[in-house]
Amino acid sequence: MTSILQVKGLKTTFFTDEGNIPAVDDIDFHLDEGEILGIVGESGCGKSVTSLSIMGLVPNPPGKITDGSITFQEEDLTKASEKRMREIRGNEISMIFQEPMTSLNPLFTIGNQLIEAVKLHEKVSKQKALHRVIEMLKVVGLPRAEEMVNEYPHQLSGGMRQRVMIAMAFICNPKILIADEPTTALDVTIQAQILHQMKELNRKRNTAVMLITHDLGVVAEVCTRVIVMYCGQIIEQADVNTIFQSPKHPYTIGLLQSVPDIREKRSRLFSIKGNVPKPGSIQKGCRFAGRCEQAHDRCFAEDPPLYKGDGQGHQVRCFLHESIEEAHHVEDTITSP
Repeated sequence: MTSILQVKGLKTTFFTDEGNIPAVDDIDFHLDEGEILGIVGESGCGKSVTSLSIMGLVPNPPGKITDGSITFQEEDLTKASEKRMREIRGNEISMIFQEPMTSLNPLFTIGNQLIEAVKLHEKVSKQKALHRVIEMLKVVGLPRAEEMVNEYPHQLSGGMRQRVMIAMAFICNPKILIADEPTTALDVTIQAQILHQMKELNRKRNTAVMLITHDLGVVAEVCTRVIVMYCGQIIEQADVNTIFQSPKHPYTIGLLQSVPDIREKRSRLFSIKGNVPKPGSIQKGCRFAGRCEQAHDRCFAEDPPLYKGDGQGHQVRCFLHESIEEAHHVEDTITSP
């Protein structure tokens, strides 16, 4: 499958009075055409900063991409001008933010805001743009689309506003959609409807989706591949079945154990001890070592690389699985002619 986006050695640092904070620290991943990639982890692990880096929206100052490349269709976005990034945003790469009320302008009608998104990237008349806006609002399942274009954001429910954001993101037929916690503030029923709409648009338009979330239930529902982040690093990545059936990193295992199961009766829910360390506070060793029950001396002294896991494309950043990569290497040596 062809990769539409490749991120290599990406480092995004925030320069503050308290020191340099590596919010994203040397991460590599790719996004294939038409796939839905999930990026999961606790708050503060670098998920949102990764998406803002791709969009060229890291606030500068204090933030800055200090190393690495973000290649979109053979173009390195880290070297693109602001004018070029404005052409790409909303047109070729779109983003849905976590809270639609802060993304929609309260002073303009829904119609005006979506028409502006169309006319910004395409030379069409206002009437043609309005027609496309109404059609797109219908596609995302909004009722009375003709009347809604004349309404303001505060007149809509949270679920409706989020659908408007999805309509805005898809209206220029982007090749990539980045969805940053798109269902966090919504109730379960609306959440299911929003995810269904995203899956349908992904299927019909072959738009690649990068879904950022802390909700593993959402990941299991829609994603084909998963990246687990912790403290600015990728600590495990694999296809969704491998992550849920055969997780390798102690942090990933802990995340899965933290999900309540209605089939089991527990007096107390499982939780990972401790808190996510402040980015930049750990200068050496595995960043999860302080919370890991299987940590040993080496974990506190050395930073583990990403080792190959059991399946194709499975990688895990943990010394416990160094032996798996060695076994694969020995096997490859034996079977090679």
